[in-house]
Amino acid sequence: MLSKYSGFYIEGAINTIIIAFFTVILGTVVGLFLSLMKLSKNKILKFIASTYIEIIRGTPILVQLYIIYYGLDYTGIRLPGMMAGILTLSINSGAYVAEIIRAGINAVDKGQTEASRSLGFTQGATMRYIVIPQALKNILPALGNEFVTIIKESSIVSVIGIAELMYKADTVRGNTFEPFTPLIIAAVMYFVMTFTLSKLIGKFERRLGASDSR
Repeated sequence: MLSKYSGFYIEGAINTIIIAFFTVILGTVVGLFLSLMKLSKNKILKFIASTYIEIIRGTPILVQLYIIYYGLDYTGIRLPGMMAGILTLSINSGAYVAEIIRAGINAVDKGQTEASRSLGFTQGATMRYIVIPQALKNILPALGNEFVTIIKESSIVSVIGIAELMYKADTVRGNTFEPFTPLIIAAVMYFVMTFTLSKLIGKFERRLGASDSR
C-alpha cells in the first residue's frame, strides 16, 4: 500500500535537498560576513556580530521560524513558505558557520599575513587571497558537517506546511493510518542523503589532501 506513495517521498526528498542547498550557500555567506565583522577592530561591528551570534545560537530554531513566517506578516511582509524556511535556516546556520570560519581564520599562520602585508598587500587583499582560501580548506570538514545538520534540521519547516520529506511522511501517515512505517521510510531516506553527502565530502577532502602533498 505504501508503494503507491513513493512519488510523495521522492518529491519530499527533492524539496529537502533544495532547501539544504540554498541554506548552505546563504548560511555560508552570512557566516563569512559575521566572522569578518567579529574579527574586525571596529567595536561596533564586533558587537553587532557577537550579539547576533549569541541570540541566534541561544534561541530555538522553531521560535525563529515562527518569527520569520508569522511575525513578519504583522509588518505586511508575507513570505512564501519555502522562502521563509530557507531564510530561517540560513539565519540560524550563519551564526554557527561564523564561528567555524572565525576559528579557521585564526588557525592560519600569522606569519603569512605579515609576509603578505610586507609585500604590499592591503588588509582586504590579504584576507581575500591569502587567509580566507586557506581557512576554507581547513574548515571544510566542519562545513560539511553543517550541511549534514541542515538536511536533518530542514524537517522543522514541515510545521509551516513546506512539503519536504517529513511533511510528506506525515501526509502518508494520515492517508494510510500507518503510525510508524512512513516515519521509518523517511528516516532511511534522511540517512541515505546524509551518508552519501558525508562520503562525497570525505572524498573531496582526500583529493585536497593529495593536491597539497604534491
